Amino acid sequence: MSRFLISAAHKSSGKTTLSIGLCAALRARGLLVQPYKKGPDYIDPMWLTLAAGRPCYNLDFYQMGREEISNLYQQHSASADVCLVEGNKGLYDGLDLDGGNSNAALAQLLDLPVILVIDARGMTRGVAPLILGYQAFDRNIRIHGVILNQLGGSRHESKLRAVIEHYTDVPVLGAVQHDPALQIVERHLGLMPSNESASATRQTRAIAESIAAQVDLERLLQVTVSPHHEAVAPAAPIRPLQRFRIGLVRDRAFGFYYADDLEALAAGGAEIVPINALDDAHLPALDGLVIGGGFPELFLQELEANASLRRDIHQAVEDGLPVYAECGGLMYLSRSMRWKGRAHQMVGVIPGDVVMHDKPVGRGYVRLRETGLSPWPGGAAPAQEICAHEFHYSSLENLAPDVQFAYEMVRGHGLDGCHDGIVYRNLLASYTHLRSTRNFNWVQRFLALVARHASSRVAAKQAVA
Repeated sequence: MSRFLISAAHKSSGKTTLSIGLCAALRARGLLVQPYKKGPDYIDPMWLTLAAGRPCYNLDFYQMGREEISNLYQQHSASADVCLVEGNKGLYDGLDLDGGNSNAALAQLLDLPVILVIDARGMTRGVAPLILGYQAFDRNIRIHGVILNQLGGSRHESKLRAVIEHYTDVPVLGAVQHDPALQIVERHLGLMPSNESASATRQTRAIAESIAAQVDLERLLQVTVSPHHEAVAPAAPIRPLQRFRIGLVRDRAFGFYYADDLEALAAGGAEIVPINALDDAHLPALDGLVIGGGFPELFLQELEANASLRRDIHQAVEDGLPVYAECGGLMYLSRSMRWKGRAHQMVGVIPGDVVMHDKPVGRGYVRLRETGLSPWPGGAAPAQEICAHEFHYSSLENLAPDVQFAYEMVRGHGLDGCHDGIVYRNLLASYTHLRSTRNFNWVQRFLALVARHASSRVAAKQAVA
């Protein structure tokens, strides 16, 4: 098995494009590639999943315990030939002074060698002290190679190779020339999601061909080979007592879901029923509905035009259907959404109007405390805080004064800096993105609400009969 962490000296060094290209190039050679992404990210994992042909899993110190991270990594690595972990930000960057949640800490926890991506624009001899400094800063971190990125031509490459070979013992595994054609379009939340792009597969293939031509894949595999570690066996599956039809809104407007959350839904008895908010005219028969995040602001005309589905969802919420919506899902359920001077009608079940802004309103990790008003059974202890994250450029305005909230904000912005999680009947809608972990198993609690609602409907039918 070959396994490694792709990191960089700083963010925006091109490590995501390189990781996508490496996953696809190694897959094209017939290898089973298992991708991972450090931190709370949806968009990069979507591209890595497309490139590798296997679900990408997030490894996040803030929302997961160290043992939980190790177990998740080991469980999905067992059947892979190559394990690639894409870092976030720079190698030693992190929330804490001691770097306890940095990329370096993840590499040490999982015993991964590091491949350092260096944005070499404007650099020549200065690349050597950069590499030497990163080696010396923490001797427990094993930098097994560098990939030079954004090079200005063959002469630039030759100079950098000569400097690195003379002053350091780190092999240069690749040198990637600057090529605007390989760049994935970016927007306010990062890269454009692959679910929006009809040409995503074609672009991934082009990136893979370019990376394969400029990175020594054989040597990369050689310097990152590791002994086979005994896999952590996943918990024995428990056959669900009940089966539920859970609608999942997943299309070009909505697509932000964690792979392991969807697997947890299925393991808990959910039959996932795909819903397309842009094209499906009606809501099918469901026991519950989940609407994840995304970019609904880019599809306002299509969402507004699909009035029949909006009416169905509104009526389903009024009828008590368990519904969970995050960020983009909350925006879709509002009365209206305003962007670039125009307002469009949305589902209308949340008594407020969404307004888009030029700068982030809420961004980063959050901590929540439950108010006791959540419709989900089994609330956390009052002192327990929920670790999650948010990233939104919109705010909810003109909110009715009698709205109830599931959460108090301990850290972060949420809806208004103080609250998040609008509660109405069996609907819970928040700007906050949850992750179903030991810290807060939202899937288990949502399915408990689904089961309770299903039982009450059966009892009601029997009473009428």
